[in-house]
Amino acid sequence: MMWLSPWMRPLARVYCEQLIASGWDVALVTTDRHPESDGARPYERVLDARPKTASTWPGFARALRWARGFAPDVVVTELVRDPRWIALAGGAPRVELIHDDRPHGADEERPGWERRLFGRWGDSAASTVAFSRYVGDRVAADAVVPLTSDLDAARVPGFVAAGDRRDFVAVGRLTAYKNLDVTLAAWERHVAGAGWRGDELVLIGDGAGPARLSPTVRWRRGPYSYDDVLGPMARAKGSVAHYRVATQSGVQVLAMQLGVTPIVSGEGALPEFQPAGEGAIGVDDVAALAGAFDSLAEPGAAERRGRAARAHYAGAHSAAVSAAALDAELRRVCARAERTS
Repeated sequence: MMWLSPWMRPLARVYCEQLIASGWDVALVTTDRHPESDGARPYERVLDARPKTASTWPGFARALRWARGFAPDVVVTELVRDPRWIALAGGAPRVELIHDDRPHGADEERPGWERRLFGRWGDSAASTVAFSRYVGDRVAADAVVPLTSDLDAARVPGFVAAGDRRDFVAVGRLTAYKNLDVTLAAWERHVAGAGWRGDELVLIGDGAGPARLSPTVRWRRGPYSYDDVLGPMARAKGSVAHYRVATQSGVQVLAMQLGVTPIVSGEGALPEFQPAGEGAIGVDDVAALAGAFDSLAEPGAAERRGRAARAHYAGAHSAAVSAAALDAELRRVCARAERTS
């Protein structure tokens, strides 16, 4: 099996290593574009995905010869944007992974030629797989695989007890669709009320926001790595993923993996991923969002609900659970190809 993933390298690694453990012979073709990229693992081949740069072509030619020799039974593709990578897939049956059913904003819109080219290529896939029922219904996916976290299980810190819980976090590219204005308004209401326990709201990532922030809001602007995120999130009382536009959220599943309760809006698959008893909040409902901060501010509640979130992740979104669903779809595609060959 060959996996082509230029942008989602850590997540692809998680799946590939689970599939290798299940007996698949796996090759991952990827790039160094992801911030968590590091040295190539034995099953990886790392390319430079810049087709307009002449110096990248000899490396691609070598990779193409290698791909032909590897001759996979099935190819998995996700977020491929370099037209040359279509050739890497060859004639093997292909499983196309769909993360989002629509762009989150203008900055994610692709040029017309790219939409047409990769739209036709997507239509030729033997199977389309989505990471939520929400997206699956909208793209008429053949299968749904529950989204797992791209954080390797070996890097997950220990569960944080009530006495060490503090603050709330919001992580990611904090652009308009992340609904930051509503989050900040709700935080101000929480701080002004009786439920505040002295916590800060910690924002991690780039984005456009007010130049002046409340003394109880701390923003770590700029690029970040997991090393910057794991400590603050693991000990947080809650993780804010209260988005205005959403399909699903890697931040949401990461929070559950770390044993932290996600606070989400009712958009996309966010409610679908929530642990039992953890509802969703309307995108403009400042009062309800402030109430969510109030209810998690008590450290015992944060620990209890965080423990439930971690158990939900283990049962519904862990790498083993998610990869097993993908494994079943890959085997179905291979079996169908054998019957029709």
